[in-house]
Amino acid sequence: MLIQASNSILVVIDVQAYFLDKLPACQRVKLVSRIAWLMRVAGYLDIPIIATAENIQDLGDLLPALKTLLPNSLPVFDKFSFGLLAQADIRKALEDVRKSEVVLVGMETDVCVAHSALQLHAAGYRPLVIADATASPEPNHVAGLKRMENAGIMITNTKGVFYEWVRDVPSAARLRNQLGPDLPTGLIL
Repeated sequence: MLIQASNSILVVIDVQAYFLDKLPACQRVKLVSRIAWLMRVAGYLDIPIIATAENIQDLGDLLPALKTLLPNSLPVFDKFSFGLLAQADIRKALEDVRKSEVVLVGMETDVCVAHSALQLHAAGYRPLVIADATASPEPNHVAGLKRMENAGIMITNTKGVFYEWVRDVPSAARLRNQLGPDLPTGLIL
């Protein structure tokens, strides 16, 4: 079953220097560029965005390059639980948008992304994890994706979610024109 832009929310989880520094430099650039691009796509399609950063005081805020892409200066939730639904203010924010398809990007795949996806799935949401826009140092990334997939959570990629959100050739062409020619590192549409 394809996801629908009108029923989607994009959740950007814990993209902080503290976690990014655990990855090889080339992987950091690729990850951040894909998340930023998906945030821009969501903005053009009026898909709500929620962003979190784990324990901001000790680990730092969401990357400034991503924070500036939040619509209307939305706040970054200071997250103290590994899963989104375990924290009341984040759970309320998700409930308030009234969308059931939750597209997850960010860090770390095997902990915060996995805990969030598993909690969302158990609560009746339809989480969708973007494999090439999530990360953990290997082998943890692959282990996290496998665990979620085995639990029935859908795993796809940046290209896949883009085309599911736009659905047809004219819409894809129009949006690509609005976004401009620059694509994230290594992304081929």
